[in-house]
Amino acid sequence: MALKMKELMLRSGESKSTILYYVKEGLLPEPSKPKPNVHLYDESAVKIIKLIKYLQHNFSYSISEIKAIFAQNRFENTESFKMMVNALELISGSKEDVQYSREDFLEITGIDEKTLETYLASGVLFERAYGFGSKEVEIVRILTEAKNLGLDFSLIETYVQSAKMLAKKEFESGAEIMKKHPGAHTQQYALFFDLILTLKPYLFNMHTVAEYRKQYAQEDKEQS
Repeated sequence: MALKMKELMLRSGESKSTILYYVKEGLLPEPSKPKPNVHLYDESAVKIIKLIKYLQHNFSYSISEIKAIFAQNRFENTESFKMMVNALELISGSKEDVQYSREDFLEITGIDEKTLETYLASGVLFERAYGFGSKEVEIVRILTEAKNLGLDFSLIETYVQSAKMLAKKEFESGAEIMKKHPGAHTQQYALFFDLILTLKPYLFNMHTVAEYRKQYAQEDKEQS
């Protein structure tokens, strides 16, 4: 159903000036103009606007960063889950201010090609579509320091195995959400990102804190 500007403002909770700005920036499609002074917007504009607001309010993304997230994604029903997965990948790297080719990455990190291939094959490092970014540089630094300090890499291997197990479960759960609620796009996007980007790291980190506290309490008890 086509929406007039007032209807779009009411349903999206956004102002006219902001909607026009989104159109200008290419975040919303141009309205159809069946008559002079009559502009009609596709109903999909409602969920797009709500997703923009969600990304801004919950992850502090700028318009340019959101444009990057939207650039290669579509909002039709058949593409919705694919869009969420692609958006997640872009969110993970959209704040990168630098991008490195493989050759530059090897020079900056100081690792050799064999080590890089080992990291990639073992799942502790990922090569993005554009190559590598500052996050990958940071990960290599952590891995290098862990190796130099003699850390038992079974911990990192456990991270990878747990991540793979969770990734499969997350995919299954995300697909099930889309199947059960095929029209609730904005709620699906919000839940998908909240679970993966907010709830998951919170649970992992707080359980680590709880375990340390439990172990320290046990040590204090044994010493007293």
